[in-house]
Amino acid sequence: QVQLVESGGGLVQPGGSLRLSCVASRSITDIYAMAWYRQAPGKQRELVARILNGITSGRSTTYRDSIKGRFTISTDNDKNTMYLQMNSLKLEDTAVYYCNAVHGGHVSWGQGTQVTVSS
Repeated sequence: QVQLVESGGGLVQPGGSLRLSCVASRSITDIYAMAWYRQAPGKQRELVARILNGITSGRSTTYRDSIKGRFTISTDNDKNTMYLQMNSLKLEDTAVYYCNAVHGGHVSWGQGTQVTVSS
């Protein structure tokens, strides 16, 4: 099982940017899926963006509709790190953001990092 540690959250004004990082305890090169989820107060946790490394289908990324064109998920395999670049942040992006990894039948979660968008 892989341990995940997020960082990069904070307070930002609407229209601002943040970059979240998720450092894994092992190589992420062969991890089947890595993703960012978020959970706002009183709401269910939701998928924000995901990278899949399919054996036959190759690498693919997916984004939820509300963040398309504003957020970008990426990885740096040399640093065992996944990123979420968030631009043009909106009030409704306020949430705790969690890193997630699925590999070998195991699901791993980070502890979460708070993102607050407020004027």
